[in-house]
This record gives sequence, structure tokens and C-alpha cells, in this order.
Amino acid sequence: MVNDKGRDSIQVIWKEPNSRRQYVVGEILKNGKYEFSYGYEVKEAIKNGFELLISFKDLEKTYYNDKLFPSFANRLPDKKRRGIENILKRYDLDQFDEYELLKRCGAKLPTDNLEFIDPIPRDLEKNEIIRYFFIAGVRYYIGCKGNLCDKTIEIDEMQELRLVRDNNNKYDKYAIRVYDLENNHIGYVPRYYSENISNLLENNYKYNLKTYIVNKNNQCDE
Repeated sequence: MVNDKGRDSIQVIWKEPNSRRQYVVGEILKNGKYEFSYGYEVKEAIKNGFELLISFKDLEKTYYNDKLFPSFANRLPDKKRRGIENILKRYDLDQFDEYELLKRCGAKLPTDNLEFIDPIPRDLEKNEIIRYFFIAGVRYYIGCKGNLCDKTIEIDEMQELRLVRDNNNKYDKYAIRVYDLENNHIGYVPRYYSENISNLLENNYKYNLKTYIVNKNNQCDE
């Protein structure tokens, strides 16, 4: 995404572990140098248990670096590791680019509740945008038990899906349900995308939604 200042940006998401509510707590900008600053919903997140990142302890400061900050880059696979080509292919990348890979893969770790996403602009300047995201709430809709999902609903790669506004959702007034073409409710668009996608749907933007990766036995929650 290019933000309001015309710079390429990635948003930092924190998920509250009990309610699983997602908060946008900061932003990484790429504009010659890399920048990081807190903002958006960070103060609300702090009230709910979010702790400032070890490398970024000043809530009001904007941090700068010539390269992608090590605390973010270290979350990514090493570009020299065996099989890195397959990892890049999985995220539709032709070459190793830390910043672009951070956007695509989310860079989740089992040690915290952070995720990195490529935001959707409120006003689209281009005719087409492409975004990758995990479907939220899958566990509750396709029969997950423990760390595994049963096969009550078959989901295949490159399967077409559709979006439906959930106007009565008490947790997110912009909530959007995801269905397969047999009308099975699979899950939801993640909260950090729901408002902007909801606005696009209301303005009759056309979309093409397909599953890109299916891995039921690994990411049962998403």
C-alpha cells in the first residue's frame, strides 16, 4: 500500500490472546530509509495487555534505519536457507526481498501475537489491487478439534469464495463473512481489512477471491 503521505507502508497487528481481537499498533514505512512508529489503536491495545516492543520502547518516537529493522527482519527465513525458493514461490515472489516477504507472509512467531500486513487504501487510485490474508475464525466453521481440522468441509487451493456483509455482528460493525460456492460459512475477513473491504463492497467494486494456500493441519485457527 502507499499511505496518505505517498510512502510504502506495512501495518503491525497485535492480537489480544484471550479475546483474539486484533489491534493495529504501529506502522513501518519505506521511503528511502525505513521508519517505524506506534499509532492507530496502540493506546487501546496497551490497556488490554500490549507491551511496547523491546527495540522500540518510546511510544512517541519515530525510529529510522537504513535497512529493515533487525527485530522485524529476524522474523523472516534466512535467504540462504535450503528451500528458500519454495518459500518465495508460496508467497508469489520471484526473488528474496525482506520488505515484500514481510508483507506477504505476516511473519508470525509462536512467541508473540504480532503479525505484519499490507493495508488496503481507503481510496483506490489503481484499478486493481491484490492482497493475501488468512481467513479468520476457521476453527469454528470447518470442524476443528485440537490442532487438527476434520473434513466436514472440503477446501481446495484455488477454490473460489464469496464475501457477504455481516450487518448484525456485535464485535465488528464492518464484519464480512467468507463462504464457499456451496454456501458453507468458512470464516471471516480479518478485522484489520474488514472496514475498507466493506466500503469497497458498498461501492460495488468487483472482486475475485480464491484460496491460495490450504494447510488445515498446521494453521487451524486461520
